[in-house]
Amino acid sequence: MVTAYDYSSSKYADEAGIDTILVGDSVNMVVLGQDSTASLTMDEEIHHCKAVAAGAKRAFLIGDLPFMSYQADPVEAVRNAGRLIKEGRMDGVKLEGGKRVVEQVRRIVAAGIPVIGHIGLTPQTLSELGGYRIQGKSSDDAMRLYEDALALQEAGCIAIVLESIPAPVATEISERLEIPTVGIGAGSGCDGQVLVYHDLLGLFDDFTPRFVRRYANLKPLILDALRAYHEDVTKREFPAEEHTYPMKDEEKEKFIQEINQYDIF
Repeated sequence: MVTAYDYSSSKYADEAGIDTILVGDSVNMVVLGQDSTASLTMDEEIHHCKAVAAGAKRAFLIGDLPFMSYQADPVEAVRNAGRLIKEGRMDGVKLEGGKRVVEQVRRIVAAGIPVIGHIGLTPQTLSELGGYRIQGKSSDDAMRLYEDALALQEAGCIAIVLESIPAPVATEISERLEIPTVGIGAGSGCDGQVLVYHDLLGLFDDFTPRFVRRYANLKPLILDALRAYHEDVTKREFPAEEHTYPMKDEEKEKFIQEINQYDIF
């Protein structure tokens, strides 16, 4: 799974054979420049979902339900999940939380919409968790995660994202569930893995979580290209002749004669 936010990144991920593309609410930080995911709106999420759907032809597409689009009311949760499918052209939705969102999951699944759960570090509730902290470090906390995973499975989730939990915990949970797990900072014992497109390509460096591996570092290449473009324009070396459109000599001369006689004042 790759988290992507626009047409081009979705198109490339799809062409590379990525199985699932997640339009994460992390778009609020990575693309929109906010300091958390909490302020993302449904309309903003749908905007990016539509762009991703336009780029992907074969990958399974998952839209993130933004903060407070599903927590308060199961009926509202179904309605907003439906918007991601109908307006955003997604194949399924993802929401955060364990036992506390079981009723929402059941209602959405009953409406015929595939749901992926998300437990462990849940960015929408960072203030409750005390910030970006590893979850499930104690035996009691690890058991609570397992119970949450079982509850989500029973409610009808097709998969569960496990974020920032100890690898042994994620492995044990993954082996005991009947549905697949997708890890991010949860070790290799999960059934799948997810990274953000911008993280794995080195395009976002405001902060880099421990679990990120950069498969390319495109930022220096992009900066070099932009600086070279700026310099070429400043020196009038761009555009060169090959970048311009020609005009027949007789038409050019006629135009010059006419414009010289034209009183622009």
